[in-house]
Amino acid sequence: MTATETEALPHWDTAGIFPSLESRELAVAHEAIVAGVSRLVALYDRHDVRGGERVLDDAALAAVEEVLEATNALLEQSRVVEAYAYAFTSTDAGNDRAQSLRSSLAQDTAPLRSLMARLGEWVAALGVEDLVARSEVAAAHAWPLRRAAQRVEHQMGEAEEKLAANLSLTGSSAWSRLYRDLSSSITVPVNGEVLPMSAVRGLAMDPDPAVRESAFRAELEAWAANAVPIAACMNAIKGETLTLNDARGWPDPLEPALFANNVERPALEAMLEAVEASLPDWRRYLHTKARLLGKSRCAFWDLFAPVPSDAESRPWSEALASVTSAFGGYSPQLAALARRADSEGWIDAEPRAGKEGGAFCMSVRPGESRVLMNYNGSFQSVQTLAHELGHAYHNVTLAERTPLQRQLPMALAETASIFCETIMVAEGLASANDTERLVILEGDLQGACQVVVDIYSRFLFERAVFERRRATTLSVRELCELMADAQRTAYGDGLDPDELHPYMWAAKPHYYGSTFYNWPYTFGLLFGIGLYARYLDDADRFRAGYDDLLASTGLGSAAELAARFDIDITSTGFWTSSLDVLRGRIDELDALVP
Repeated sequence: MTATETEALPHWDTAGIFPSLESRELAVAHEAIVAGVSRLVALYDRHDVRGGERVLDDAALAAVEEVLEATNALLEQSRVVEAYAYAFTSTDAGNDRAQSLRSSLAQDTAPLRSLMARLGEWVAALGVEDLVARSEVAAAHAWPLRRAAQRVEHQMGEAEEKLAANLSLTGSSAWSRLYRDLSSSITVPVNGEVLPMSAVRGLAMDPDPAVRESAFRAELEAWAANAVPIAACMNAIKGETLTLNDARGWPDPLEPALFANNVERPALEAMLEAVEASLPDWRRYLHTKARLLGKSRCAFWDLFAPVPSDAESRPWSEALASVTSAFGGYSPQLAALARRADSEGWIDAEPRAGKEGGAFCMSVRPGESRVLMNYNGSFQSVQTLAHELGHAYHNVTLAERTPLQRQLPMALAETASIFCETIMVAEGLASANDTERLVILEGDLQGACQVVVDIYSRFLFERAVFERRRATTLSVRELCELMADAQRTAYGDGLDPDELHPYMWAAKPHYYGSTFYNWPYTFGLLFGIGLYARYLDDADRFRAGYDDLLASTGLGSAAELAARFDIDITSTGFWTSSLDVLRGRIDELDALVP
């Protein structure tokens, strides 16, 4: 019996943002954005915001402050309307009015991309450090201004950047939208019932192996039937990325992702070295899981299988209560956030046709979020709730920051979410008997295996796609071969090599948005575990600095922020120590399984 059969699952409330998609309030807000973009373009033109010879006098200082304040104001306005529209398209791909609104907003705000490029050229010409020293407004935005100036080294000319922004509307943005619309509208026949893809993927957590296998095979058939247009999306997006990266002078596709995440390459290399060294331990975990399931080896459809003692589905109210209780063990503020998300209708948890798969948390207004997930009653699904509410708490700590200060690198955006998951696991293990410990350990390792091992396979796949795409487009067969090769490298003998998921490239939406939207998850998991170790060392000191760390994640490099808690992310030893925590859980699970 599923969670949806025993208890109604919540849909999020959007009426507190705007009354409806047809409301006058929304129309006025949209019109204000259109007018605001025109005014901002005029302001940038009036102050000649672009590169060239510049003198930092009092007039220039006043102009910079006016431009920053106006830019932040418009970004704040547009965030609310964009989030409102996405709240509908992410839960109902067939909502034509919301789709039209999102398309209009993308076109209306396209000039902002070229304005941001001009802003970087301008502050670089004025001299960022002098600007920061002489203006309080600029000093408050020192990090985003420095980054904007550094990005100038990888910008095309103003006309080219404007053209690229406009062409993306019918290029990568359009292909990305096609992928989202197509993937969220796929329905799959499974055992005589037609289900949305999100629900079919959720059956990977069913306790019945026959159900898992039949759902898996039906899923592969559905992806295969839609693979040609999805492959076209992949080829178009990756091809555009390579073309623009070359024009902007990036040495490889990974470099802009490192820059965007405020992570230096030595830190990533240190993390990957530790991850590769841990792969035999994860294969040992998968062999232990196979014993739990009574199999000689796991197939891909067994990765999310619950342990036999975890077959009962958890009601939604129980899941929410357990997350709130675990949060309360850390701080009253964190528990209050979970209660607020419930009482104010922030969460949409029901899997249904037209709704996106997976889970996310989006900021709507300062301190206010919306959380999407597809709840199925499993322990992993409860962990997902804790994870996404961690993002919502992070948004609360950022409430006083301006939009330019809130531009979070994904590697650090995962900090609060992983920390909240870790809190939940520790809380559960503290009072669990052997049977409960087995359930908690396996559920936690199941998620961690995805973030360490499966993410590593996705990283290998994307790197290989870029290498191949530089020479030619990739066929469906080639994409499947690259994905299977990457999974074999990552999982090794932990999975049956004849039962992999070659269409994972079609199932994961990340490939159709940001480049290398994979390794930052591993970074976030291991960084969050490292932070939790600091919390255990000195809880009071940690609490005193944690919220400020979260509020500063858009204001410094990953290395600088980690140093606040004496963490060196360029050291393989740090990443190994976090993986050692997971190794210890693998050892404990192994000891519990005959």
